[in-house]
Amino acid sequence: MSADHGSGELYTGQMIGMLETVWGEGWLSPGGADEVGRVVAGIDLAGKSVLDFGCGVGGADFYLVRTCGAKSVTGIDVEETVLATARQRARAKGLEDRVKFIKVEPGPLPFQPESFDIVFSKDAIVHIADKHALMKDVYRVLKPGGWFTASDWLIGHDGPPSPDMRDYILAEGLDFGMASPARYRDAMEEAGFADITINSRNDWYRQTARQELAAMSGPLYANSVERLGKDFVDHNIDIWTKMIVVLDSGEHCPTHVRGRKPA
Repeated sequence: MSADHGSGELYTGQMIGMLETVWGEGWLSPGGADEVGRVVAGIDLAGKSVLDFGCGVGGADFYLVRTCGAKSVTGIDVEETVLATARQRARAKGLEDRVKFIKVEPGPLPFQPESFDIVFSKDAIVHIADKHALMKDVYRVLKPGGWFTASDWLIGHDGPPSPDMRDYILAEGLDFGMASPARYRDAMEEAGFADITINSRNDWYRQTARQELAAMSGPLYANSVERLGKDFVDHNIDIWTKMIVVLDSGEHCPTHVRGRKPA
């Protein structure tokens, strides 16, 4: 897995707790099962092998097996905290034979060429700065005819971030490597992908983020403070507030991307 993480983990137990409070158990990014369903819509996963790039605590992987009929899912991540949680939940769900979770190091994907029918990712590639290198590696591990399908957080242009975007990224404290839709397309074309589609989800998330913020500030607030601490919860409310500004401007562009490796 190519990544630009430092040595410290970004998704601590406290962070997992906050994100699952907002998005539901198993989900560390917006939309839950419904949005994952949209990411893979129109792709037949039945009996297929899937690589989940940046699997987090495994919510998408369990969905891909149980609901979409994938034969197997290999979830990879660079952080042990999320992987330990994912493994425990796989055992509890009786899915250890179909879903496995592997810790990987930054760098090329540790798989042989043509290992997977599908490469899936949900809002994790934002951590990877070099999209061109990553897309070449994803292309390499896909079987001929296989699909790359993902949701990711993009920036709406190729210039430097605006002051509002810089404030948001700084508040997040994450190692964002945002790319524009044009850079994504160029990386996928250079890798060899065909049938490339890039569809903005800004309209959807601009409204959804407001609902999330209202819930965090309202009905979820007291319980979240009790479990996670007031300073931590208030900091995340500040993050959402800054994020909505750049969603409204269009600079922050949650986006679905897809491409096929020619047969």
